[in-house]
Amino acid sequence: EGRFFYQIYFQNEGVAEKELEKDISTSLRKIYYWASAEGYYNKVKSNKNINSGLLDEIPNPKPFPKWLSEEDLEYFVSEFKNSGFRGPLNRYRNQERDWRLIPELSILKIEVPSFFIGGGKDGVRHFIKGRDFYENPGKYCTKFYGKLIIEKAGHWVQQEAPEETTQGITNFLKKIEG
Repeated sequence: EGRFFYQIYFQNEGVAEKELEKDISTSLRKIYYWASAEGYYNKVKSNKNINSGLLDEIPNPKPFPKWLSEEDLEYFVSEFKNSGFRGPLNRYRNQERDWRLIPELSILKIEVPSFFIGGGKDGVRHFIKGRDFYENPGKYCTKFYGKLIIEKAGHWVQQEAPEETTQGITNFLKKIEG
């Protein structure tokens, strides 16, 4: 309470869109950096005033970390110029509504073979102080084949650690083939 939390900030329709769409390239650079291992190591946190914008206090890294090319980033920018940020932000705006409209999902299990890959420096991992959200990722899976935590990666694990991610997926597929 009294602190900025991005998911609450996203609830006010139009506010986040205005901030993010003002300069899409800078917005994406900051967001990708914020959730990356580099951002984690540099202590880029959302420990800011409740009246802040999402991008306040997040550096715009130059050069950008090597795991995301300028070419890929420019492609993302062009797509967001066409679509805007409303669609992705609406996902956050409907989380509570989902639980009311489809409560049966709370008891369902994932019944296909599953495997979890996450970055050790992903801010989502310890989203709530003292809790590790990666501790039991197979809780809702009937055919869970384990997890791989890539310690050097952040939220964008497949971009930040492509070789390790690919190896983890390959090992998982070998297990379910066997």
